[in-house]
This record gives sequence, C-alpha cells and structure tokens, in this order.
Amino acid sequence: MYLRSIALRHFRNYHEQRVEFHAPKTILVGNNAQGKSNLLESVAFLATLGSPRIRNDRDLVCNGEEAAQIDGEIECLHGRSELQAIVRRSGRRTVRANGETCRRQTDFLGTLNAVEFSCIDIDLVRGTPDYRRRWIDSLIIQLEPIYVYILREYGRILKQRNAVLKQLKPLQSSTNPAIADTLPALDQQLATAGTKVIRRRRRALDRLAPLARHWHHAIGGAAENLTIAYRSQLDPDGMTDRASRPAQADRPTDTDDPHAIQQRFLDRLQQYNSAERARGTTLIGPHRDDIELMIDDRPARHFGSQGQQRTLVLATKLAELQAIETVVGEPPLLLLDDVLAELDLIRQNHLLDVIEDRFQTLITTTHLNAFDAQWLDRSQILTVDRGSILLHTATTLPTYPPHAFSSPS
Repeated sequence: MYLRSIALRHFRNYHEQRVEFHAPKTILVGNNAQGKSNLLESVAFLATLGSPRIRNDRDLVCNGEEAAQIDGEIECLHGRSELQAIVRRSGRRTVRANGETCRRQTDFLGTLNAVEFSCIDIDLVRGTPDYRRRWIDSLIIQLEPIYVYILREYGRILKQRNAVLKQLKPLQSSTNPAIADTLPALDQQLATAGTKVIRRRRRALDRLAPLARHWHHAIGGAAENLTIAYRSQLDPDGMTDRASRPAQADRPTDTDDPHAIQQRFLDRLQQYNSAERARGTTLIGPHRDDIELMIDDRPARHFGSQGQQRTLVLATKLAELQAIETVVGEPPLLLLDDVLAELDLIRQNHLLDVIEDRFQTLITTTHLNAFDAQWLDRSQILTVDRGSILLHTATTLPTYPPHAFSSPS
C-alpha cells in the first residue's frame, strides 16, 4: 500500500500543510523540534487511531484551536481510499472513510497499515511493562481491528470494578454493604473480557516471535537465540520475580483454551480478593501483564549490551512489518523516526538494504550524511522548518510495489 498524500490542519505545529508523496522513500530533513516526528505521528494515527506519544487527543491540537484534522489518500491492492480523522479538545472524534462517517472504528481501521520505528522504541527492552503492552496492543489492532473494542470493553469493566474495590477499602466508613454483592458479577465480566485480551496478545506474539528470531540472526550474524514471551499473572509463577527464569518456564500448556484461562483468572481474583480490597484496586489481569524479551534465556533488559538491545528492537520491528504483510496481504508503510543516528553503520546498512524500494518508507533525519548517493537520487527529500514543508526533489512512484519480504528460512 502507498500513502499518496496527507493534509494536516491545526495538527501539532502544522496549521495548514499538504504533502504529496512521489517516491517509494521520503526523507524528511530538518533540525530538531521542527515537526518531522509530528508528520510521522499523523500517518501512524491514520493507521491505528492512536499514538504512542500521547494519552489524550487534545495534545494533538494546535494551541488556540479546538480541533485538528488529518486527511490521507491511500492506494492499495483494492484501489484508492480517502481517510479523514478529526480530533477535538473535548475528546470527541470523527472519522470518515471515502466521505462516509464511520460509526464503528473497525470501518476505518485496516485501510492503512504502518509500522513506526523511533529512537524511543529501545523502551521495548528498557521501558515499563505498560509501554510493551501498548506496543503489542497497537500491533494487534492493525492485524485484527475488532481488538479495539475488546480493549475498550476490558477497560470499562476494569474501571467499574476498581470503583467498587475503592468503596470496599477498610477505611471507607460510608460503604454501602450491598456494594460487595456486585463484585462476583464484575469478576466474571472481567475474566471473560480479560481472557479475550490475553489470547490475542499471545497469538500475536506466537506469530511475531519466529519472525523476530529470523531477523535477529540475519542482522546480528551470531548464534544468539532471541525469545519473546507473554508473561501473564495467570501463569503458575505469575506473581513472582522472573528475572532469572527462562522465558518458556512454567508456561501452561492450555494457553489458548478460553475456558481454562477464564477459570484461572477467576481463581486468581479469589486468591487476591483480600489484597485487592485492602488496596482498592484490581491486582490481577492483562492490564498488569508483561512481555519478556530474552537473549539466550537471559532478560535482555538486564543482561543485553546496548548493541544487543538495539539489534533486538530492530529485529522486532522488521518482524512487525512481515507479520502485518502476511495477514493483510500487502506491505505496510515503514516510519523511521530519527533511528539511523541510534544504529551503528552495520545496522544502518542492513536496515537500508532491507528497505530498498520494496515498500513505502518515511524517514526523519537531521542530516543526509547517513544516505549514499544512490539512495538520495531515488528518494523524495523534504525540508521541515517550523511546521512548514518544502519539496526539494522527487522521483516517479511505481504503480505498485512487490511484496516486501519472503518467508524466513
């Protein structure tokens, strides 16, 4: 698929800006804090209706404005589509596909697919469990758009259950005794919705892990073994420290059996009932799970060198691209946000060799020194300066690219 154009109105530091893409690769060059990352963020938003950089839509709106608008024209195997997203400071959104307002987000999601690789993605290894959960959830939304509703339903039940637990805290003297009677029903609802989240996360990682392992070997050129595993509190050792445990240790054999997962969920909730009441919050569920990235059965976060961690993240991003292409049937966009500066020359060259002209790539950089002359000749180069974009050079966009990847050996 190709993004033909994007138009921004009151988005971040862009007041009015339209960009047409005329080449398989577009390089956005400019100093820091000029708007390069903001442009990539707008593309990612059209793909997932979310951004890893913000929690509230109001942060996307220019200062002094009430709403921001993103319009994109996409070409894919099935023809051309027009997408529009309007976000407001009030929190209300409007999304349209081909001029029609989408009442369901699933009518919008899936038209554009994109993988973003930025310098902050090292947090996949070093960051918090919340960052890793949001990463895998964003990928699943592109593979299975209905997942956005599953997440929303789980969040709604979790919020309601936490409100009940807060009222049941021992220090709450005004608690209505009848409120405790609502907890068993909420336990059942939480376990049902949480089971759906856990199963989809595990299935996505089962798909992603062998692809990442392939790219890890290809990039690193070493015999190190990369393992990516979902760590649920429902596992037998789910509440213990795993830093020294192999990634596959103690994993139940029925991890995709919804009835077994749901029953373990309910058992855990019962086990931690007193602790949850004392703390006034839900301690069990996928909102507290994690993803382990291991090199030779040792946590990359604790034992991996800086080079090993960056190789791991790069391999994982290439695996994301391949997973989306396999499921969707055509290559997604690749958004590279100032990552070349974070990679050594060997990893830079490997990444650029993989990209070639096989799928559309948008790259931000502060200088062009990292690109050889052949790359620059075949790229559209845009200069970004204080929310304005100037076109420097362009080439002809191919009718449609070949698939980006072959199956890993």
